[in-house]
Amino acid sequence: MVSTFHGLETAKRALTASQSALYTTGHNISNANTQGYTRQRVDFRTTNPYNAPYGQIGTGVEPGQVIRIRENYLDVQYRTEYNKFGYYSSISQALAKMEDIIHEPSDTGLQAVMDKFWNSLQDLANNPQNSATRQVVASNGKMFAETLNYYSNSLVRIQSDLGQEIDVKVGEINAIISQIDELNKQIATVEPHGKLPNDLYDRRDLLVDELSKLINIEVNTVIPKQYGQPSRTAVGLYEIRIVHANGSDYGEGIKLLEVNATNGHSNINQLSVEKGDKGANTLVSAIKVAGKEIKDLGFGGELGGLIKSYGYQLPGEVGSGYYPDMLENLNKLTFAFAMEFNHIHTQGYGLGESNNAPIFFDFGSNAINNSYEYDPTIHYAQMIKVNEEIISDPSKIAAAFEEGGYSGDNDNAFRLADIFTKDFGDYFKDKTEETQLGSVPKGLTGNFKTFYAGLVGDLGVNAQSANRNRDNVQVLVDSVDYNRQSISGVSLDEEMTNLVTFQHAYNASARMITVIDEMLDRIINSTGIVGR
Repeated sequence: MVSTFHGLETAKRALTASQSALYTTGHNISNANTQGYTRQRVDFRTTNPYNAPYGQIGTGVEPGQVIRIRENYLDVQYRTEYNKFGYYSSISQALAKMEDIIHEPSDTGLQAVMDKFWNSLQDLANNPQNSATRQVVASNGKMFAETLNYYSNSLVRIQSDLGQEIDVKVGEINAIISQIDELNKQIATVEPHGKLPNDLYDRRDLLVDELSKLINIEVNTVIPKQYGQPSRTAVGLYEIRIVHANGSDYGEGIKLLEVNATNGHSNINQLSVEKGDKGANTLVSAIKVAGKEIKDLGFGGELGGLIKSYGYQLPGEVGSGYYPDMLENLNKLTFAFAMEFNHIHTQGYGLGESNNAPIFFDFGSNAINNSYEYDPTIHYAQMIKVNEEIISDPSKIAAAFEEGGYSGDNDNAFRLADIFTKDFGDYFKDKTEETQLGSVPKGLTGNFKTFYAGLVGDLGVNAQSANRNRDNVQVLVDSVDYNRQSISGVSLDEEMTNLVTFQHAYNASARMITVIDEMLDRIINSTGIVGR
């Protein structure tokens, strides 16, 4: 026979379950605006029924685990797209800074300065004896050199800033890994007892999201063998490794955070960036983790984008990167142009001079001014300047080609002006064009104007491509995050509905207790008193 107090116990369980659901709903509402919070719900379960002679009678409900509503697949998808967003965003920002420096087309860029210099040489050819015209050539030549100086110095400075930013990102990665490890340890004190530390899970997943923007990672969950009695829905401890941008693993398995599968003990492997031996802005050669080197820098994220912009040098290859490539091309262009200009200038004569003119452009005492062999270690664009002898005495500008520098001789001035449109293949030849004095740096094609226009065009294309990829990935990130939030996010309308639902359930359970209390009162106080 069913106990007289059976209904009272059933109603009490319902009260407890509804109360737990109300508290959980209140927790959701409190964290509606908390970044990374995942909504929670109580997993209600029916209690074991009572086997009566005429069948089973339900005994009510009990609150089970408080679980998170989260989809792991969307987490993986979000982190993949977020990694791409970090990669293209860092490249886009680096190229935007480069565009601000190059600043083409404009009235103050190298193209405009180059045109002014070329026009002044044309004017010199038309009026070689005019001292004012010569002064303009010297001044425009100086402006041309100073513009190259500004480009080179500014690019080197921004590249140095990118190098420092790489160090900052490495510090962020190591700090996040340390925080994840600390959360792993806190979670390991709760899960073995069958509980679910949902808020700790959220904090850990938020850190993983941030880490995925910096570098491409793969997260594996580990539930150690010696781990007590964890719930079947326990997430476990996170183990994190670096993977390629396409998700494939590095051969040796580069792990930032290792977890022992037996006892759960963890080990943090600090990440570091390896650069060249000496000198400013030496290129990145590898990423090192726990003594293992990653020379294939295809792990994406903000760190990968910064390294590609700053510059890297893979084994057996020439250094590459947006900034070192631009600096190298400017140095080659400056070297070839200045040496050819000096070569032609020293073949001519200044106004009334019987000796060959001095060099026009100077690279300072640290560079060999009469060598036609390009040295990639010298920053030509950073060092180029107009010879002080020319600045102080513009009459030494070699407009004449014949000895004596006659006022009407303008042949050399035309040769100087033609350098801007002269093919690089015709550079560094003597007067008879039978002897090649040196080799033009590899990679120079066309002429000065077309090559520089190509540099500006490539910069624009690369910047536009990075911006477009960043915007496209941003759409995917937002889309995946919207889907994730639709499952995991807190909807205040839904929570208010739940609040009313659980409140009515609580009130109904309380009313049931009242009804049973009245029944018991009738049985105890009113039964068996007939005839008194």
